[in-house]
Amino acid sequence: MIASRTPPASGKTGRSVPLLILGSLLTVVAIVCIVTFLLIREHANAQESATRSATTIAQLIDADVLRTVELYDLTLQGLIAAAQREDLKHVSPQIRHMALFDRSTAARFKGDILLLDKHGEVVADSSRVEPKPGNFADRDYFLAHAFNRDAGLFISRPFKTRCDCEEADQWRISFSRRMSSDTGEFIGVAVASMKLDYFDQLFNSLDIGVDSTLNIISSDGLLLAQKPYLQSDSIGKSFANRPNVIRILGDSGGNGSFNSISSMDRRQRLYTYSRVGNLPLTVIVALSSDAVFGAWQRTAILISGATGVLCAGLLWLTWLLARELRLRHQAERELAQLAATDALTGVANRRLLDQSLRHEWFRAQRSGKPLSVLMIDADRFKAFNDRHGHQAGDRALQELARVVSANVRRPADLVARYGGEEFSVILAETDSAGARQIAEHIRAAVEQLPRMDGDEAPMTVSIGVSTWTTAMDLSLEQLLFTADKALYQAKEGGRNRVVVA
Repeated sequence: MIASRTPPASGKTGRSVPLLILGSLLTVVAIVCIVTFLLIREHANAQESATRSATTIAQLIDADVLRTVELYDLTLQGLIAAAQREDLKHVSPQIRHMALFDRSTAARFKGDILLLDKHGEVVADSSRVEPKPGNFADRDYFLAHAFNRDAGLFISRPFKTRCDCEEADQWRISFSRRMSSDTGEFIGVAVASMKLDYFDQLFNSLDIGVDSTLNIISSDGLLLAQKPYLQSDSIGKSFANRPNVIRILGDSGGNGSFNSISSMDRRQRLYTYSRVGNLPLTVIVALSSDAVFGAWQRTAILISGATGVLCAGLLWLTWLLARELRLRHQAERELAQLAATDALTGVANRRLLDQSLRHEWFRAQRSGKPLSVLMIDADRFKAFNDRHGHQAGDRALQELARVVSANVRRPADLVARYGGEEFSVILAETDSAGARQIAEHIRAAVEQLPRMDGDEAPMTVSIGVSTWTTAMDLSLEQLLFTADKALYQAKEGGRNRVVVA
């Protein structure tokens, strides 16, 4: 509360240190700016080159995945078209099986291709003429089509087959389409599964360097494929709540690049991602930052070291000279602080009070905002001093100053010792009601202070309040006079009270 009102240190000492530092920093800043610009440009070039390479890899994966999915989609469309032909219902099972699944041979890494009725029962199976009984009504793809006629081509979450065969541990995903009647009624689902080994083979054909990864995730944040696997059980696991995945899936554009730390192994990587056509799949190429920026980092360390030595030498010479000037400036500030502070209570003294009051007066005249002044006096303080001695009286004044300061919290306000046991408070932009409220808080807080041994009554204060507004024709001297007069009235009226002029 006092520091903001402390008069600034005068003389050339306070200005010489910033000027000296500014002069030396101009040279250092020029050197650092040039070196920094060059390093930033090289860093951007390294990242741009890595991003282009990653984008090329992502586009290759996109194209291959898109072609594969299109083959599966054609298979499903052909299966649905054949299943809805009336003439195939009267042919032999072998011929009907060939007609239903004649397009399925083109799909790579295909698993079972099934035709399900509206109850999820298998009515046709690509692996056998007589389908093996089974119900898939609980699968996510069946539920998606059963309750949404506009689901289109649905890609399921990863799953493992329900069989006691060698392929039971293999992960798969399925592509499915809804079968509807002429009236739009749900009559079944055509579904084709694909082994996720497809992605492993696709990724193995690409070299992305050490500590880099290739990933494919669904629009729900499920991990479908990764090379190399950072966690053994990560396939089919949801990463939708991971910061990097949230950022990627939240990008409406579907393509982009950024630097971030992996939530799986805590390594810094350059992430480049691309959405696969209109499919709910995203390819993520995460290149190791060490591989991307390794050469740049070595160059940056060498250049930065040489620049640092040069700048450090210049700043050292500047520091030697500025140190003495800074110490002198600090001493001047401390002296100015002491000159504006009451030595006993630690609040502002009369000198700073007069300066601040005049400053706030002129500011109030310009702004038209109200200005209030409190005059606070300790009741029967002379008798207190006579009973307990001057040391106890000094402690009481210190405690009184603390209580007053605790209730005047705004930086623009000022608490000062007016003289003896009397204090003054400047309340900028505060009307009469606000000043009265603060004064009552101060009076009540003082009354709650612990009593001295032998005292029956608590310590109390009387407070006079005076406020200037644009509606009043008062001078600064009259403002102080009315506050002092209000204090006198509080004394005459029985003490321990607030009187507003």
